[in-house]
Amino acid sequence: MSLRIDILTLFPDMFTGPLSESILKIARQKKLLSIKLHDIRKWACDKHRTADDKPYGGGGGMVLKLEPVYLGLKHLLKNTSETERGLTKVILLSPTGKKLEQPKVKSLAKMKRLILICGHYEGVDERVKKFIDEEISIGDYILSCGEIPACVLVDAVARLVAGVLGNPLSAANESFEDSLLEHPHYTRPREFKGLTVPEKLLKGNHLQIKNWRLQKAKEKTKRLRPDLFKKYCKK
Repeated sequence: MSLRIDILTLFPDMFTGPLSESILKIARQKKLLSIKLHDIRKWACDKHRTADDKPYGGGGGMVLKLEPVYLGLKHLLKNTSETERGLTKVILLSPTGKKLEQPKVKSLAKMKRLILICGHYEGVDERVKKFIDEEISIGDYILSCGEIPACVLVDAVARLVAGVLGNPLSAANESFEDSLLEHPHYTRPREFKGLTVPEKLLKGNHLQIKNWRLQKAKEKTKRLRPDLFKKYCKK
């Protein structure tokens, strides 16, 4: 199953590098992932293609206007059937949204289509939120635009689309699965400046290796992310 992602943005060129390299590049080449960029200014209502304006009530900064965002969504959702709409999520990238975590990434990867709206300036006209399904934040800090969070979301979701990763175990064994951080990894050389690879990884006993990795994942999570470890212990 392929995933289509439409991105409404004021700065399409910001996506050129991130969407054209590494796993995302391969996923697009395999037709497992379709990403289309849409300049919000295309739907601006004046000859100057104005997409922002001063906030009512005064204050610093500019606010992303409602009309171009609404018209852009209307265009993208035109001719979408009820069934297709049920497999589509319209998402506003916003610091006021729910924090993006792996369970949400998993649920989004099951969709057929995502439409991402990149906020900018001081934010978006509040009425935009009447036309979306949810808001998502990538963390409790302020960025200058929603394009960077959109790249983060796209990368996280794309990894879980069937066929994108060569080895399906790569996604299943990563950090935040089962509320644990990922176990330590090692590769050649076996020894470097006195630093060696743990013996249990060298003996070929798959059960021992599995148990060692689980134990190290628990230790790592308890030390670095006690909040996640508490979640794990409650399961």
